[in-house]
Amino acid sequence: MGMDRRTFLATAGAGAALAGTSGLATAKGADFDVAEKSAAELQALMAQGKLTAVALTQAYLKRIQQIDKSGPAINAVIELNPDALDIAAALDRERKQKGARGPLHGIPVLLKDNIATRDRMQTTAGSLALVGAKAPRDAHLVTRLRDAGAVILGKTNLSEWANIRSTRSTSGWSGRGGLTRNPYALDRNTSGSSSGSGAAIAASLATIAVGTETDGSIVSPSSMCSLVGIKPTLGLVSRDGIIPIAHSQDTAGPMARTVADAALLLTAMAGADPRDKITTEGSRKPIDYTKALDRNGLAGARIGYARNALVPNRRIWTVTDDAVKKLQALGATVVEVEIPNTDKYGDSELEVLLYELKADLNAYLAEFAEGAPVRSLAEVIAFNEKNRAREMPYFDQELFIKAQEKGGLDTPAYRDALANNQRYSRAEGIDKVMDEHKLDAIVAPTGSLPWLSDYVNGDHEGGGFSSPAAVAGYPHITVPGGQLAGLPVGLSFFGRAFTEDKLIRYAYAFEQATRLRMVPQYRKSVGAGFERL
Repeated sequence: MGMDRRTFLATAGAGAALAGTSGLATAKGADFDVAEKSAAELQALMAQGKLTAVALTQAYLKRIQQIDKSGPAINAVIELNPDALDIAAALDRERKQKGARGPLHGIPVLLKDNIATRDRMQTTAGSLALVGAKAPRDAHLVTRLRDAGAVILGKTNLSEWANIRSTRSTSGWSGRGGLTRNPYALDRNTSGSSSGSGAAIAASLATIAVGTETDGSIVSPSSMCSLVGIKPTLGLVSRDGIIPIAHSQDTAGPMARTVADAALLLTAMAGADPRDKITTEGSRKPIDYTKALDRNGLAGARIGYARNALVPNRRIWTVTDDAVKKLQALGATVVEVEIPNTDKYGDSELEVLLYELKADLNAYLAEFAEGAPVRSLAEVIAFNEKNRAREMPYFDQELFIKAQEKGGLDTPAYRDALANNQRYSRAEGIDKVMDEHKLDAIVAPTGSLPWLSDYVNGDHEGGGFSSPAAVAGYPHITVPGGQLAGLPVGLSFFGRAFTEDKLIRYAYAFEQATRLRMVPQYRKSVGAGFERL
């Protein structure tokens, strides 16, 4: 989930990463500087024989020790893959014998800890209830990444159960992993639920990472960590093997420091999967999203600027206004618009999520949780209560309890809520405003600034605009859009289903013209002195 979902949950509960290589000297293991390096830069060094996958993996492992486990201790990585160096060595041998498989060959990738891997790592969604579970297979997207030659480096921390357990949780906290801290100010939140993926890539703990989103969970932490995050169209990336919230909105997506890296990762992840029928519907063919990387991509585009985004901080709007002026300078026509009917699916979105959570989580646990102490939502609830001191020291599980009380997916109330959501977010929402104004895409501020982490009161974020695209199942990309007080501000691009290539084109043109990606300085707090490594 994410920050915007958290906003409406609170009301519903009450009432119902660019830098050039610094020289091309041969890299020696952990001595190689990986900070801000892109996949293309790293791949070029490996192709020239000046870097190996083993040396690159060692460098990231050293950086994780320096920044994640000590130093500023951002606590983004929940577990390292004990086989990462062996995988990298095998890929180095393969490169010498056969050449590289492609642009991800030997590139270290981090996965959010709700994405199943059939290896020696856990897949727990941050919950102690799933420690010991043995996945019967890799998630489909993991198979695709392994086939592309990626090195699965480890798993990232997250808001436990992807932030669907409580209306007053602290994003980035899990019972298994503790709290992930924001690299731009350590006392502030990363948002969630892909908190560890966001903080890790901001801090260059891997080249790229995979997050997941139901509503805001990719784009919100990406915005707050000065990253590019892509929440794809529902059905572009298989949901198989991902600990679910709700099949009508769940999707995995890339989190990266550059649009090019995000496009590269999306190309590898996307693809039809017989186990997830929505990915096989229609006649869509695989797309190389890197072909959409066009510096002049905004020329002639017609962009809507959504003025009804729920972001009350006026200074964020000032930053976004400046970004929109840049879009115009790059050749886009910008018209101010309002997304209609965004107030028609706040409460009903939660209803759908609770119904689907019960059905989808039970199905996942029945297949993927062998060896864990729980095999159903009811057993998770009982486990949490029994282990309250470790699992619920700060917030409870009222949303889990509400979900358990729901009926099946044949319940009329569920079917009506789902139809309502799809009607007002699609035909009478994004599609309507795009038709009326003949738009190619819509832009808006992604959300608020990182807030102070607060175990007592939970999150107190300042709104966001993830819900229209999330409820519709439409694509949404956030890119670095500026900063306030040394904290990142994101700019969102979203539009119709399966227009990722178009959105990537616009986002790339903006990114290349502005170069607004911020390198984290690991400040203790806003206004405090720097804590550099």
